Amino acid sequence: MTTAEKIANAKKRIDELERLIKFWNDSDHDEAKIVNFSKKIENKVA
Repeated sequence: MTTAEKIANAKKRIDELERLIKFWNDSDHDEAKIVNFSKKIENKVA
């Protein structure tokens, strides 16, 4: 992975975190919001 790709991925994560922070701040005023996050479930057998 190149440095440019690492920087691009970091920017995406920062943008996502900023959106979540904004949502959480807004949700203090609107308690009826529902967020559906995709969930990855892994089945592992020992």
